[in-house]
Parts: sequence; structure tokens; C-alpha cells
Amino acid sequence: MRLDGRTAIVTGAANGIGRAICVTLAREGAAVWGCDVLGPELEETRQAVEAAGGGPARAAVVDVRDADAVAAFVARAERETGRIDVLVNTAGGVAGQVNKPVEEVSDADWRVIFAINLDGAFHSTRAVAPAMKRAGRGAIVNISSGAGRSYSLTGIQAYASAKAGLIGFTRQTARELGAHGIRVNCVAPGFVRSNPASERQWHAMGEAGQQRLVDSIALRRIGTPEDIARAVLFFCGDDSGYVTGQTISVDGGMWMLG
Repeated sequence: MRLDGRTAIVTGAANGIGRAICVTLAREGAAVWGCDVLGPELEETRQAVEAAGGGPARAAVVDVRDADAVAAFVARAERETGRIDVLVNTAGGVAGQVNKPVEEVSDADWRVIFAINLDGAFHSTRAVAPAMKRAGRGAIVNISSGAGRSYSLTGIQAYASAKAGLIGFTRQTARELGAHGIRVNCVAPGFVRSNPASERQWHAMGEAGQQRLVDSIALRRIGTPEDIARAVLFFCGDDSGYVTGQTISVDGGMWMLG
């Protein structure tokens, strides 16, 4: 039980990668606090955590764009458990957008993707930092994307830019918080069929496009949410106690093939 007795906050916990992270951390003994904007799906995550033997889980509807709501959720978790050991910033996505030429992208469309993917991670990191500093330890894991290291398969400019920004945020906060025993790392998933948006993208490729994508991956398969969760677990636990400021691609070799 690598995380026995520790409190873990996971944003974007309602489905896919976020849900797999919640279940994986709970199986390793963490008290999981999950949040998302999707209430019914979030309740399914809570039930999945408890069904996996992870003990009681807490879940709340929180929009990570709302700094006050994030701060209140974190304060509640610390008040009830007495500690905050782990933060996983999973909340993100393309906000229902599709590819457009850059000259047709509105300011509002650009900003909402940054608000979800980058501002949300900032709000959550800012909220947990005081508790982690008091404890003299902590682990923060940001979920970026292969889009942040290369380009977006969706063609959405703001998504690739925000995910690249999250990698920069990881490096900067790792440098700042390291003196307090707080490690900050990042996972950059490749294409994962993990939620309704990625399923729509997968089916839109058609059979030929799907095969081209699989053929571009060294391991010749699409990743799963559990693949990502296992990498997150490594960064959350003591096995990575001397690792900070790093981004690991979990994509089956897609980045390598470029």
C-alpha cells in the first residue's frame, strides 16, 4: 500500500483517465477526494473507488475555473483528513470544440480551453501548496498531453498551447516548491479512448484512420486509462522521491516515432 494514510485530490475525476487514477490511488491506500463538473459520472467514480476496495471516497462537483470553489474543496479535504499529500490535475479537454482555421478561432474559444486546462491546474496547485508546505512534503502530478510536446491530433490550437503551458508550469513550480519537499511532475498521454470526446474523435477517423494511428505507435496499440494511472502512481509515491520537474510521455512510442 504505497499511499497508505495519504490524502489525494484528483480533479477531472468523472470518467476515463481521472476515474482510473482515483481507483489506482485508492487501491494503494490513499483517501481519494475527486472533483469534476459532471455530477452523475462523478458519483460513478466514487462507487468504482469503493467497489475496488479503496474505502470511502469523497466527491464534489467543482469547476476548476472557479478559484474560490477549488479553494473551498481543498480546505474541506484538509479539514476532514488533516492533510493533503497528493494532487493530480487531470481536469482538461477541448470544451466541445472542433478544428477551425486559426483566423476563425474566437477569443472566447481560445480562453475557455486555457481556463480549463491551465488556469484550473494553477488554482488547484495554489490551493494545496500551504498544506504541503506545512507538512514538508507533497506530490503534484499534472496531466498534459502529447499535444503539449508536439501537436494536437484534433488540430485545436488552444489545446496544444495550453498543454504545452502545463509542462512549463510543472517545471517552474517544481523549482519553487522543491525546497519544501514538494515534487511536481507531469504525464503526457498519447491518444486514449477515455471519454465521450475521445470516442467521437476515434470514430471520426474511420477504419483507415484508426489503423494509421495504431501503426504510428511503436507498441501497436491504443493506450488505456489504466496505462496513464500507473505512471501517475509512480510520481505520487516514494519510488519517485528524487524525481521532480519531469514530463513522461505515456503513448506507446508515438512521440518517439514522431
